Amino acid sequence: MIVDGALKMLRLAFDDRTASDELLSRHARRWELPRLALVDRNILRLAVHELRAGQTPPKVAISEALRLAREFSTAESPRFVNGVLDAVAKELHGQAPKPDEDALEEADTTE
Repeated sequence: MIVDGALKMLRLAFDDRTASDELLSRHARRWELPRLALVDRNILRLAVHELRAGQTPPKVAISEALRLAREFSTAESPRFVNGVLDAVAKELHGQAPKPDEDALEEADTTE
């Protein structure tokens, strides 16, 4: 069941990637999407899809993206992912969620 849910989310995020990439391009300042690490780009796409769908609270979507970035990407990725997703959330929802202090502290300890 979990695998089915993950595959469904992946399919939906993949289908939504054009709209997600437009948002990411606006908020990943000084970075062209093709130049982002593939892992970071796909973490961002999944999170933006969740933010756009509106079924997951923004703080939860961002926290999960930070967890994925810590687990599968570089030490710098969580801060980058957090900054981009906060800006996207602000555009979509009018105000960025407050940063998840625990997630940011964990990112600081992994550096």
